[in-house]
Amino acid sequence: MWGRWEEKKKKTRRAKKNKGEYTFWDGFFDLLFWVPELLILPIRLIFFLFRRVGKLFKDAFDFIP
Repeated sequence: MWGRWEEKKKKTRRAKKNKGEYTFWDGFFDLLFWVPELLILPIRLIFFLFRRVGKLFKDAFDFIP
């Protein structure tokens, strides 16, 4: 019975020790995932803007008899 209690105590201590800490590696991997998004976002925005403007002009020219 005491062996099981000791094992549970070790697990809870380990969980308390690492809970809520933001480590260097967490920041590194966050940066690793965010850099491509930040580089691609402006390109995507420009692409969608030109696409919408093109559709607007196409629709405007459809009204010309």
